[in-house]
Amino acid sequence: MSKEETQDENLVNEEEILETQEEDAQEVESPMSKLELIEAELAEYKDKYARVHADFDNIKKRLEREKYTAVEYANEKFAKDMIPVLDALDGAMKSSEGEAEKAELFDKLKEGIELTHKSFLTQLEKHGVALVAHDEPFDPNIHNAIQAVDSEDVESGQIVQTFQTGYKYKSRPLREAMVVVAN
Repeated sequence: MSKEETQDENLVNEEEILETQEEDAQEVESPMSKLELIEAELAEYKDKYARVHADFDNIKKRLEREKYTAVEYANEKFAKDMIPVLDALDGAMKSSEGEAEKAELFDKLKEGIELTHKSFLTQLEKHGVALVAHDEPFDPNIHNAIQAVDSEDVESGQIVQTFQTGYKYKSRPLREAMVVVAN
């Protein structure tokens, strides 16, 4: 081997050594930069998590407030619909203050009470409250039999008489009707 070949070989070896050292330096830097990238990414995820968690808490609190408000004012529409019924009763009471004959006054009061009763039932029906039917067969879910009698006019199991009117809200009984049932 000539001197030139040896020098060329040394140069190649030195270049390989330098490349190896650069690669080693990059490898040493690489884990550090990767760690820094991962830490930055972790910080970003923590920030996103904190923001999402705060948004969730705010939404939860807002929904809770809305729920309480809805429950608190749930009967508002019903109350507004009852005001005309009260007005009709006030009118009936004021009509008794007039100077009229007792028979005429009685007829006016009776008519006013009937109209008020009808208005009241209409408003209740509008909100899902209905009278329990009395002309149907006895149903222990909505009727309370307080007495059973023999009757030639009505079939067994039918309602003969109603002592107290029953009411139901949609399909649930609010108050059972107190009835007399035929044997």
